[in-house]
Amino acid sequence: MTLTLTLPRPDDWHLHLRDGAVLKAVLPETARHFARAIIMPNLVPPVVSAADAAAYRDRILDALPEKMAFTPLMTLYLTEDSDPEDVTSAHASGLVTAVKLYPAGATTNSASGVRDFTRVRGVLEKMAEIGLPLCVHGEVTDAEIDIFDREAVFIDRVLDPLRRATPGLRVVMEHITTSDGVAYVKSAAENLGATITTHHLVINRNHILVGGIRPHYYCLPVAKREEHRLALREAATSGDPRFFLGTDSAPHTDPNKETACGCAGCFTATNTLSILAEVFEQDGALDRLAGFVSEHGPRFYGLPVNEDTITLSKGDPVTYPEKIDTGNGPITLFDPQMPLHWRVT
Repeated sequence: MTLTLTLPRPDDWHLHLRDGAVLKAVLPETARHFARAIIMPNLVPPVVSAADAAAYRDRILDALPEKMAFTPLMTLYLTEDSDPEDVTSAHASGLVTAVKLYPAGATTNSASGVRDFTRVRGVLEKMAEIGLPLCVHGEVTDAEIDIFDREAVFIDRVLDPLRRATPGLRVVMEHITTSDGVAYVKSAAENLGATITTHHLVINRNHILVGGIRPHYYCLPVAKREEHRLALREAATSGDPRFFLGTDSAPHTDPNKETACGCAGCFTATNTLSILAEVFEQDGALDRLAGFVSEHGPRFYGLPVNEDTITLSKGDPVTYPEKIDTGNGPITLFDPQMPLHWRVT
C-alpha cells in the first residue's frame, strides 16, 4: 500500500479570497499548500482595470503571513465597457494572467457581468491575438431555463458560437458540473480546458436537499445528478491534460450562508488535498493526482510546473477544524462526509 506521495507543489486555478478580514483569515489556508492561484475578480466593486488588479494584488500580498510563499495570479472582470488597450497593457506587464467572463446575474457579485456578448467582441479578439486566456462561468441566466440545464444551454447558445467567432481564443470552462461540459471539452482539438472543483467530485444535488436544505453544500453552478458527478470524477482522474484543479473555494461567513437566501459557495481551501487524495485513491488513480493538481494547469496557461514539492502521507483519519474564524464571523469548512486518511506532511 502507498503510504506517502510526493507531488510538485500544486496550484489552484480558480480561487476566491474576498477582501478585508475574510481575506486575511482564508489566505493562509490556501498558501499553506498551494504555490499559485487564479484569483477571482468579483469583489464589490469588481476588479475591472489594471489599476484595480494591482491594488488587489497588493492587498493580498500584504495579508500573506511572513513565512509563506504564494503568488496570486490576477484576473480582470470582463464588462461591456472593458478597454482592450487596458487589458493588453495589463497582460504585457505581467500583472494579469486571465480575464473572467461572468454572464450577468449568474453567481455571487456578477451583476456587472456581460449581457450583450457583441459588446465584448473587441476585447475577445485582442485576447486571442495576445494569447490571454478567458475564464468562463458557463451558465445562462434566462429565468425560463431550469437551473440544472444552464451549463448545457450555455455551451450551445453562448460558448460554442463565441469560440467559433474568435478563433485562437484560449478558454477555460471553469467549475464544469455536467457530462455535457466534459464531452464538450473532450471534443475540442485545442485552446479549451476546464477546471473541476473538489466539492463537485464529492457531492451531488441530494447532498443539498435530502434531509433538509443544507446551505453549506449550496454552490453555483449547483451540484447536479449522480451521473454528472461520476462523469466529472472520470475526467479528473483520467490523466487528460485538458482537466485540472480549480477549487472555486468560496468563503462566506455563516450568517450569510445560513439565511433564507444563502450565498452560494463551498469553502474547501483547508482540506482540498486530503479530499482529492482520497478520491483519486478510491478510483485507483493516485498516480494521476500530480497531473490534475500540479501539472495540467500550468501547461495550459504556459507557466512552469513548480519546482518545490509537497508530500502527502496516509494514516489515521485527519481532523480538520469545523470552522475558520474571521473578523467578520465564522466560515464553515466543507465536510466531505467521509473519513480522510491523507494529510500534507
